[in-house]
Order: sequence, then C-alpha cells, then structure tokens
Amino acid sequence: MSNAMYNKMWHQTQEALNSLLDKESQNMMESQRNQVFIFQMLATFYIKYVQIFRNLEDVYDQIVHPQKRILIRKILDGVMGRVLELKNEMVELELTEFHYFDDILQDLKLAPQQLDIPIPKYFLKEKLEVIKGREKILAQILTSTGLDIPKKKYSVKSIPLEEAVKLIQISERARQGRLRAMFMKQIFLREHRSKQAKILGEKVADVGAAALQIQKVWRGFHQCKKTKKQREEEMIFLGMNPPPLFNEVSATVIQAEKVASLRNEMQIKHETNYKEALVTIKDDLKLLEGPDIKENLQDQIRHWFIECRNLTGMFPEYPNVEEGGSAIIFSNKTPQQEEDEGWKMSPSVFLPMMEEGNNVYKDMWKNRDESWNFPQDYDPELIKQEKRKELESEIRVQVDELMRQELKNLKLAVNREKEYPVKVGKKKGKKKGKKGKKGKRGKKDKDLTADRTIESLYKELVEEGLLIQALKVNLSDYIGEYSYLGTTLRQVSIEPMPSLLDVRQLIALYGILPLGSATVHEKAPLVKSLLLAGPSGVGKKMLVHALCTETGANLFNLSAANIAGKYPGKNGLQMMLHVVVKVARELQPSVVWIGDTEKTFYKKVPSAERTMDPKRLKKQLPKILRLLKPDDRILIVGTTQRPFDAELQSFCKVYQKIILVPRPDYASRFVLWKQIIQRNGGIITNALNISCLAKVTDGFTQGHIVQVVKGVLTDRRIRQQTYKPLTAVEFIAMLASMSPVYQEEEESFKDWYAKTPMGKKRALALTEGNIEKEKEKGKKKEKKGKKEKKKK
Repeated sequence: MSNAMYNKMWHQTQEALNSLLDKESQNMMESQRNQVFIFQMLATFYIKYVQIFRNLEDVYDQIVHPQKRILIRKILDGVMGRVLELKNEMVELELTEFHYFDDILQDLKLAPQQLDIPIPKYFLKEKLEVIKGREKILAQILTSTGLDIPKKKYSVKSIPLEEAVKLIQISERARQGRLRAMFMKQIFLREHRSKQAKILGEKVADVGAAALQIQKVWRGFHQCKKTKKQREEEMIFLGMNPPPLFNEVSATVIQAEKVASLRNEMQIKHETNYKEALVTIKDDLKLLEGPDIKENLQDQIRHWFIECRNLTGMFPEYPNVEEGGSAIIFSNKTPQQEEDEGWKMSPSVFLPMMEEGNNVYKDMWKNRDESWNFPQDYDPELIKQEKRKELESEIRVQVDELMRQELKNLKLAVNREKEYPVKVGKKKGKKKGKKGKKGKRGKKDKDLTADRTIESLYKELVEEGLLIQALKVNLSDYIGEYSYLGTTLRQVSIEPMPSLLDVRQLIALYGILPLGSATVHEKAPLVKSLLLAGPSGVGKKMLVHALCTETGANLFNLSAANIAGKYPGKNGLQMMLHVVVKVARELQPSVVWIGDTEKTFYKKVPSAERTMDPKRLKKQLPKILRLLKPDDRILIVGTTQRPFDAELQSFCKVYQKIILVPRPDYASRFVLWKQIIQRNGGIITNALNISCLAKVTDGFTQGHIVQVVKGVLTDRRIRQQTYKPLTAVEFIAMLASMSPVYQEEEESFKDWYAKTPMGKKRALALTEGNIEKEKEKGKKKEKKGKKEKKKK
C-alpha cells in the first residue's frame, strides 16, 4: 500500500471514530435499566472500538509522516484504554471474564477473527536497542556463571582395534549378503520367465489382442488420473480444499514485506529530521521573531497598566509566577468555555483524550493540502506554530521580570506607592509543608540497596536464578479456535467452557496492552495480578513467556521451588523482594511469575515439602501489591494445576483476575493437529484424517499433541513422506500410553471457580434472574386464569 492509501485508511478510521464518539456522548446522557440492552450497547461499542484499534495500529505502523504519527499514537493509546474500560464494564455487568458476541457479530456482518486484539508493533520497535542490549548482558552473565542451558553433546567411546575390524567385517559381509540375495532373485525371475515362454510358445501371439490389452490398461490409468484431478479441482472450487500454492509465500507478500521494511527505515529517517528541525526552527524563530514577540508582549502589558489606571485610578498588582504571570491577564475564558470543560468530565478517562485528538485531526489534517509533500516528511509550518507558542512562554518569563520592575518604578513615580514586604508567612508555610513531605517519604521508601547500582542488582538476581531468560514465543503461537455457540448456550442457562482464543484475548487485554503502553497502564482499570488455572499441558507457562516476548518485559521467577534456600531468614526474604521490585520497577515492563502458586497458599503443607518452606511469600505478596502504583508496569502472574489445594480466601485476595484455561475443544484440536504437524515438517494429504484425530483425542491437551507429533515426525519419517504419506494410526499408537484430562477434572476446576468471589457473584445473579423469570411466568398465568373466568 502507498502513502496515499494509508492516509485514506486513516481518514476513514477517523470518520468512524468521530461517529462513535458522538454516539457515546448521546448514550452517556441516557439512563438504562434493561441489563440485556446495556450489554448489547457496551458490546457494540467494544466491537467497533476494536475495529478502529486494528486499523489505527496498521496506520501507525506504516505511515511515515512524523507529525501525523504523534497524533495517531495519542488517539491509538486512547482507543486502547477505552477498549479496556468497556471490557471492565462488561465484566462488572455480567460478572464473568468471558463474553460471547455471536449475535452482534452476525448483525454487524463481522467474522470472529476481526475481534482479535492486535498487539501494537511499537511496543517492541521503540525499545528494540534496549531489549537487544539487555538480552546480550543476560546471555553474558549466564555464560560466565555457567547457568546457560547446556547443549546435548554426543560422547564418542573409543574401542580397541580388533573390535573395530570385527564391526567393519560384519557390516561388509551383511552388505555382500544383501547384494548376493538380490542377484539370485534376478536369476530366479529370469529362469521363471523363460519357462513360461516355452509353455506358451506353442500359441501364436495375437499382436492386435496384445495392443488392445495395453490400450485398456493405459486408458483406465489415464481416466483415473483425470477423474482424480477433476475431483481435486472441484473441491478447491467449492472451498473444501486449499489451492495448490496456498501455503507457499507469494511474490506479492515478499514484495509487501520489502516495502514495509523500507517504510520502517523511512520512518526512522523522517523522525530524525523532525527532531533536528524542532531545534533548528526554534533557533531561527528566536533570531528572527524573538525581538518582535518581546516588544509586542511589553506593549500589551504597558497598555494593560494604562487601562487599569484609567478605570480604577490605580496601577494593578502584577500576577505571581505561580499564578502564570502575565499569561493569566490575556487568557480570555468565557463562561461558555468553562461550561464545556465541566461537561467533558465523564466516567471514562480516555474519552477526553480521544475527543482532543479527534478535534486536532479535524482542525489540522482533515482538509489539509499535502500535494507539495509527496515523501511525507515533516511540515515546517506546523513546527513553527508549535514553537512560536513555546518561544512566547519562554520570552514571557523574561518580560515579566522586566515589567514587574517597570510597574514598581511607575508606582513610585506616579502614585508614590511603596512595595510592602509580604508573603513571608507563606514562604514559612511552604517550608513546613516540604519538611512534612520529606518525613513521610523517608518512612514509606526505605532503600535497602541505596549504595548499589541497578546493574549489580540485575547481575545478582540472574546469578541467583530469580531473573530468567524468557522463551521467544508469540501470543499468536497459542493456537485455538473460537467458541461459536457461547451466546446460544447462555440463553438456555448453560455456562460454556471458554475456548483457547477467549483465553488468548484476556491475556492481550489484561497483560500485554497495559504492560506495553505506559499511558494505558496509568489510566486504564489497573490489573496488578493475574492467575492462570488449568490442567497440565494447556499452555499456562507458554502464555507467561508470550507476555514477556510481546512487550519486551523482564521475567522474574519467584516460584516456591525456585526461591527455596535463597536469601534465608526474615531479613533475607525482605532483601530479596526489595531487590526484585527495585529492578522490576527500574527496568519495566516486568513480569513476576509464581509457578505452582497454590504451594504458596497451601491449606496444609505436605511433609515432603516442609523443608522447602513453600509459604514464605504468603504474607509478603499482598504487601508487594500495595507498593505497586499505576505508573509501575509490573504484573504478578501465577500459574497452577491444583488451585483446590490452596486456601481460597488469601488466594483470591492476591490474584485480582482469575482465568480458567480449559482443555481444547474439538474445533481447537482440529486446528492444533493441523498446525503442529505442519510446523514440525509434516505434509497433510487426504490419507491423513485430521477430523478423526481431533475426535479421538478428546481430553488430550496441547502438550500431549506436541509430544506425539514430535515423537512420530522423526527426520527419517519426514523424508519418507513423498512415497509414504502420514496416517492417523501412526499418531494414535503413541497416544495410547498417555493419560488424558478427564471430564471430572475439568468439572472440579469449574466447581472451584464457582467458590471464588466472581464465581459466587455470577451464581447469585443467575439464581435471582431465574426467580424473576418464574415470577413473571406466574403473573402471566394468573392473568390468563382471570380472563378465562371472566369469559365463563
């Protein structure tokens, strides 16, 4: 796509955002009581904002104009924040983390894939050098301390010469034996053919019949091949099979990737030019227009002196620096403007940000003529407008000092007024206030490592194994399928198990977006801690690593098994947590992972684990959460296979959001088998019935599927695929030795979740709703009965 196309896409997205903001302002004035209507409204806004988010992310990533990018970034952060606010409102309304929009998507003619939360590329692009530098330092520390993962080395055993000769002789004799057997087989076949020829030699060979036989065989073979080809073409035409080159990367895609990389280079170049221009244009304005600005300001202030003298008979008091100096004199605010500002105060923090960005777009970019700026470099006129204001405020400070003295002299000369030494008491008061603040700060923040650098603390945590290297896993690698019957099931009071992609959505919303954007984290509904609960093999650890990969976050491992024996004693524990929080805060974003987190909250510690002291962090975790502020991009993530072993009350106090990670359903298993086989070098043909595999493997997790595929697809088996295609039986044989996740285990997770605060609220709301429905039915029956009696 060209610059013009991305500009057009931006203008269309802004129009959609403008109409959506108008609708939001209308709906905020109206009060609604119907819960179904409210959810429909919130869900529609959520879906539409996600569409705008997806478009703006593409535009911001590809547009090269530096000044446009600043505005788009501001609006993009606002849209992200609004999406999170709407999600939070839906959670509070429905009392569940998972929502289903099947009916609304159908009305809006959208596919479920269009609800995917995009991960802005700027999360990593803008700090790529920092991340690379940090990874390099981490790798150096790991190699120097010998903590890096050792590579498998195959040891070669030396054997005596006699044994070596014997092995060579055995293999050579075996080779000769195979050759001799093949040679004898050929002799036998030749003799057999000659005997058959003698027996049939008496019959006269009919050349025509032989030719007919050959034709018959050839035509049959040719027709079979033709029919098979036609069937394949028909299946492709019907959309049942992909086209032949479907999985191959086309030349157009390769070209598009090249253009995208060139755009990135252009963005960097234009950004550099823009930053240089900000300095040079300001300096030029200072030389050319600075004296005029100074003179105009002085004239305006002198005119104000004379006006006040004529009206009141006295010279005015000059405004203080704290009040804004002379700027406050000329700020013409009408009552109407003040009313507008008051009206902007709304429940949403991000609506004013989006409205402001939208107004700037309308005033500056909507109808701007850019025919002169084909390469989309910076616009010098816009920089001049911005820098004039900046320059004026700087010069105003200097002018204020001069004019204060001039006013003082005027008062002495004309009115014989004296300046009184006021504001002494105020200064003292201010000093007291400052002292009080300092005292409070000293109590709150005790830096136990004030004499140490962040680099030394970082190295210490790596050496202790508390700061680990995150695996390079993207969130898109967490494969699954959508739940297409969620709304239908809820309408008949059946709570559906979430799909894998529903879980993926929540990780993006609660983890990746706030960690990636400082603006979103500060202003959006704050999520400090997250719990992933589910059976073994469903990808909980993978999601933790994906969080770090997508945002460039540091990964701290505070699992009970990992901290056992490290930093012993009460003071040691305090020091460990202090160092972890300090480094995590300094090098944010950061993820603090607590694996098998139920051990930290054990009801009763098993005797085998008592030496490990797994409950060390139980009392400290709530304190850490209280220390985290909105500007600290730190997320505590717990993973557990057995949440029922934990003490529920303290467990739920620590983890703000609890996400159940289910075993994959049929649709997800179908996609998993297909993707994992292809990623491991497998070729899918008609001989491999994936639908059958997905059906048979009900209860098996992603971990099982990966293990089976890697076990079957050895290097030798991959080479054999050309003449021996893969079949389902090969994979099923390996599954026989594995134990699946049974329905009872899944039900135990659902029962446990029903005991959590959110689960209890949801159950209570559902029972109240059912009682109301029954009452309404009873009233209708009574009315019908009365009508029938009247008729009689």
